[in-house]
Amino acid sequence: MLTKRQNLMETIKGGNPDRFVNQYEFMELIMEAPMDLPLAPGPGMTVKNKWGITFSWPEGQIGSFPVHDDEHKVVKDITKWKDVVKAPSVYYTDEEWAAAVAHANSVDRTDKFVTAFCAPGIFEMTHHLMGVEDALMNLYEEPEAMKELIDYVVEYELAYAQQVIEHLHPDALFHHDDWGSQISTLISPAMFEEFFLPAYKKVYGFWKENGVQLIVHHSDSYAATFVPFMIEMGIDIWQGAMTTNNIPELIKKYGGKISFMGDIDSGVVDHPTWSREEIAKYVAIACQRCGKLYFIPNLSQGLNISSFPGVYETTSEEIDRMS
Repeated sequence: MLTKRQNLMETIKGGNPDRFVNQYEFMELIMEAPMDLPLAPGPGMTVKNKWGITFSWPEGQIGSFPVHDDEHKVVKDITKWKDVVKAPSVYYTDEEWAAAVAHANSVDRTDKFVTAFCAPGIFEMTHHLMGVEDALMNLYEEPEAMKELIDYVVEYELAYAQQVIEHLHPDALFHHDDWGSQISTLISPAMFEEFFLPAYKKVYGFWKENGVQLIVHHSDSYAATFVPFMIEMGIDIWQGAMTTNNIPELIKKYGGKISFMGDIDSGVVDHPTWSREEIAKYVAIACQRCGKLYFIPNLSQGLNISSFPGVYETTSEEIDRMS
């Protein structure tokens, strides 16, 4: 029987896997690494991170959101972004790194990829600082200022990456950046190519030059039109690929250059009244239509969890059953 790592490589290289790769099983995510994660810890809570971005988790919702009224926006005028945007330090003490280093050192690297985690993404950072509407309008109205801001975020990402690499020597990177709604990208392919492709080529190129073998990018959205850019920027696996992207078609077109992890939409199966029968149905559809190569059946959520208890584990059991 192949190890999880071997089975993953057979799957994404078009070889002979002996079972479906089961969701996140091949990645040992090192979540203890010190970082400035943009999340309110629980319902009813509000936090401000080191960038000055405020996040709130409203009661009755399943996650936290950046707050963008006039009082809380960090960037109100993109031409003056340098006056208000100050990246936090990427330097942490050995004590702050200790838990992450211990976790990374405990992993059997013949079985799993020691995986660094990075969020939010570059596009997300622009709209976390000013709101989605302002970020999208500024791409049109103040492109030079937006490019400067994107460059600044990239420099921060590279500096943080250097620290992660030195401390953890990761085999893989799991990087978040949502680029669309369920049915469309938020910006055109031409605009993505101009503003974000160069940024990601720089960031992902740096990780790969420093020993990272596998880039897994999370975008639980429609982004089928961006797949050629994903390949160019060095993404090995697109995680979160929703059914609206027509994954079987993408596998036919791009399999061998990139693999797809998803095709089980969290919004469809991960809800308060979930059932095993419903999960089994959608797992079977995904596995049967996508096949065993260049595809990893997975909930579209961007971590090895579910919003409602039991959904992730039941999905894993049903994927094993399909194997």
